[in-house]
Amino acid sequence: MALDSLRLSDALADVASGALQLPDFQREWKWDDERIRALIATVTLDYPLGVVMALQTNGTSPFRTRTLKGAEDAQGRVPDLLLLDGQQRLTSLFQALHRDRPVETVDARGKELRRWYYIDIAKSIGSPADRDDAIVSVPEDRILKTGFNRRDTIDLTTVEGECAAGYFPLHFVFDTQRVNAWHQEFVKVDVTNWGLWGQFQQYVLSQMQSFQVPMIKLAASTTMDAVCAVFERVNTGGVPLNVFELLTATYAGNQEYVAQHGDYFKLPDVWLDIKKGLTASYPVFGRMEAGVEDGLSSSDFLQAVALVRTWERKRQEPRAAISCKRRDLLELPLADFSLLAPRVAEAFEWVGAFLERQCIVRAPDLPYRTQLVPLAAVRTILGDETDTEAADELLTQWYWCGVLGEMYGGSTESRFTRDVEQLVERLRGNAEVVPDTIAEAAFLDDRLDTLSTRNSAAYKGVYALLVKQGAVDWYFTEAPLNAARLAEYSVEVRQIFPKAWIDKNHRAYSNRANSIINKTPLSLRASKSMTGSPAGYLKTLALESGMRPEWFDDVIGTHLIDPATLHSGDFEQFYVSRSKQLLELVMSAMGKRTVFRDTKAG
Repeated sequence: MALDSLRLSDALADVASGALQLPDFQREWKWDDERIRALIATVTLDYPLGVVMALQTNGTSPFRTRTLKGAEDAQGRVPDLLLLDGQQRLTSLFQALHRDRPVETVDARGKELRRWYYIDIAKSIGSPADRDDAIVSVPEDRILKTGFNRRDTIDLTTVEGECAAGYFPLHFVFDTQRVNAWHQEFVKVDVTNWGLWGQFQQYVLSQMQSFQVPMIKLAASTTMDAVCAVFERVNTGGVPLNVFELLTATYAGNQEYVAQHGDYFKLPDVWLDIKKGLTASYPVFGRMEAGVEDGLSSSDFLQAVALVRTWERKRQEPRAAISCKRRDLLELPLADFSLLAPRVAEAFEWVGAFLERQCIVRAPDLPYRTQLVPLAAVRTILGDETDTEAADELLTQWYWCGVLGEMYGGSTESRFTRDVEQLVERLRGNAEVVPDTIAEAAFLDDRLDTLSTRNSAAYKGVYALLVKQGAVDWYFTEAPLNAARLAEYSVEVRQIFPKAWIDKNHRAYSNRANSIINKTPLSLRASKSMTGSPAGYLKTLALESGMRPEWFDDVIGTHLIDPATLHSGDFEQFYVSRSKQLLELVMSAMGKRTVFRDTKAG
């Protein structure tokens, strides 16, 4: 790594020639008009602009590249440097100070603008504190409206008009011949402009023309992992880079692929096809609209691919490690990705069916997205070996231990690798191996009291288990809820004892109204009748269902609720009774006993 200093004029010339370009993972330039004016003022004052950072290429870029905005004529040249930090600053200055075209920017509200930038000569030689006011943003037609109600105009469409107004055009500030020609016209307007120009030359132009840009240059040998880390840690644009974007640029720069196929590899298109295929069958994987996705992410998919790749490598090299850290993703060869991606996509299809059997079918209801990564990797490795009854039983227990034990809420990469290794070994016959996620998972008996929002994986887990064990809706009573009916009936978690009723009749228990214990999966239609006391709304629901009251009590019981506690309005007894039944449900799913607060086994 080396720190150099180069003239701003030379840096902008490199942008124009294509010697300095962007790796394709960099996002688009987006600075607004006000920020550009402030940046230009900084340069005119010779104040520090901040260090920029670039990666040397030695004539071979590891990424697909593109020019900075406005320098598209130079596209096709192999750059000498790739700009990692400083895109916003250099693009703004390149467009404002180097091109003979208006700058394409936006105002504070995001409205598109096209602007020329001038400097008011008289104002610029005053106090440095007033320099921002001296930088003038002028519309594309170069007619500047001023004064009260903007009725006065300054015509800058000609050099004569610019000189008469005393507004110097900044877009050719580094072109000595044009500056001198403009200077000659300026002093013709008024002989006293000689003195004014002398001060302007000394305090502004010379500052700009000698302005230095400090640049850190990373060696071409810098690893992709280091490039990614540097970008994330020092990039001043404020938008973090993800591995998928870096890998997109790396794959696009694969010249072997280009030579074979006549085009670069488009990772985002490949991922979009995979994502669309998965979500068409299983909505739990989420959507992808206008480049924004929810549910299963591109990084999740890459991690699953990396887990499979490193597992297969370990078979050949026993000392190798199974891993899916960022380094493993960045070192994932295009050939290996192309080979493994279809297998992993097929495995995620299987995962979708597995989740459906757990009654988890919508992206917002998914407890942990990350837990799907090792599950897909295991399926990829074992294939139809996971289709046996014994395998399904183990994987189901492992899944619910992860959800209800809340094992995937923190750092997950090390758990990924342990789960893959241990599940594969256990499923291949080693009964002595107990996956850590099963062995370590615990559910404290008082955890139900604090499960109150979808922010908790265990909250979503209890909701899904209630559906899985056979809960029947209180309006659509013809059959138990299932995966298909959740969306059809707009099923959500609804309060059993309405909070308003609890606040009025059992104020001491108001803090328990939002607990999962006082909630259950019900249709939107059923919830519309659930106002007032449970005893009252149950009569209404029973009438709407056409059932005899005692039969409707059986429907209530499918939600692990004692109907008598609802009819009597005894919230305290209801809470105790349902807590016990939900704990038994959790224990059954995890295949282990609940841990009580006094640490005695339950």
